[in-house]
Amino acid sequence: MFTTQTSRYEQGFVKMNHKGVQVTTSLGSDYESYLLKLRDIITTRTGVIPTQHANRPDLISDIFYDTPANWWVIMEVNDINDPFENLNAGDPVKIPLL
Repeated sequence: MFTTQTSRYEQGFVKMNHKGVQVTTSLGSDYESYLLKLRDIITTRTGVIPTQHANRPDLISDIFYDTPANWWVIMEVNDINDPFENLNAGDPVKIPLL
């Protein structure tokens, strides 16, 4: 009998279609409720997105954390699903203090 095991990296994620492409996401999973709690427990400061960093959470992360890897924290705390719609120049953005 053939069985498949889910890797620990796939737990808490679901597959769904977005704009005609199948993607893996935490949205709609049990993991999402865990991520939503981040907004309540993390202290943030607020800034304004400069023109050269519009739509680029990776560049914003690099400025504040010296790594682009924490882009997802900025997206999650600001409740942003699409940086091209919600990270425009001049928009306020919460920066989590990690």
